[in-house]
Amino acid sequence: MKTLTCDLCDHEARGETFEKWMEALKSHYIEAHADVMNDPSKGEADMKKWMEENKTRFDSEATSSKETT
Repeated sequence: MKTLTCDLCDHEARGETFEKWMEALKSHYIEAHADVMNDPSKGEADMKKWMEENKTRFDSEATSSKETT
């Protein structure tokens, strides 16, 4: 499981896969970054680029969560 911060603030979310991580961030984005999510100047291409950048960031994160065994 990986723990990464939100790309807009210091909020942390955890997920075993990119999809699970994004699901964990969903409510945070809705609450804390509604202005960004509802920005009428952002289109589908912007969303696709944002998702690709976050997937790359998730995939490149080499360390797992801060849990200890």
